[in-house]
Amino acid sequence: MNTSAAALLDASIEYLQDLKSRGARHVCVSPETLRALARPSAPSAPPPMRAAVSEQKSAELPTASAMPQEKAAAFAALRERAMACQKCSHLAASRKNVVFGVGNPAARLMFVGEAPGADEDAQGEPFVGRAGELLTRIIQATGLSRSDVYIANILKCRPDTPGQASGNRKPTPLEMTACISFLEAQIDLIQPEVIVALGGTAVEGLLGRGAGITKLRGQWQVYRNRPVMPTYHPAYLLRNQAMSEKRKVWEDMLAVMEKLQMPISEKQRNYFLKG
Repeated sequence: MNTSAAALLDASIEYLQDLKSRGARHVCVSPETLRALARPSAPSAPPPMRAAVSEQKSAELPTASAMPQEKAAAFAALRERAMACQKCSHLAASRKNVVFGVGNPAARLMFVGEAPGADEDAQGEPFVGRAGELLTRIIQATGLSRSDVYIANILKCRPDTPGQASGNRKPTPLEMTACISFLEAQIDLIQPEVIVALGGTAVEGLLGRGAGITKLRGQWQVYRNRPVMPTYHPAYLLRNQAMSEKRKVWEDMLAVMEKLQMPISEKQRNYFLKG
């Protein structure tokens, strides 16, 4: 059994045991998930020939439609579990939507944010407000699109606020701990080559320590054996639009592009430089 399948199986068992402890005797599964699970797994491909390696490196990024059936079924089952999650009863009671994640499940690059805001809660998709628009522009500046990467949050539900006001609050450590298994399973399924942690809360949720984004940004970290680049959250750049701060984030993205061996033009290297 591969690592992704084992991780999903462990998470599923944990979830079912939790349901059983609360008296549940049946589990509702959507028709889409049943159909995905019923499809036979794709046969293993023979090892590629050595001569094909250079051609594979220059190939386009895999698309979601090209996902192996086993992986598609695993993603569908994981989404189903997230949608039904009641671990944080106060968040389950106040949320409009579970914000699972969006993008290419075979992405080489994954962005991890903090928690859904009001816009994300309303639409069920991460980074759809003003900060999301800025993140999209940052991604496009690297030569990629949102459909090339995968975007998720530490927390899948919007942190509740008094009267569900428009303001946001930081997730508590207990909330992040309760929700982290979903993100871990997503990472194990996607297997990104690089993760970008957007903001201090994302760094704290991933690395388990709040050293401060100002100290950690631009310095490579490791999470689940994968390189992590901490950088400022796009919302920070909306509040502080100094050219120097934009340049810091862009330098972090240049480091990510270099790690992924992406082509970088002279024009890209000079973004947000004064003069």
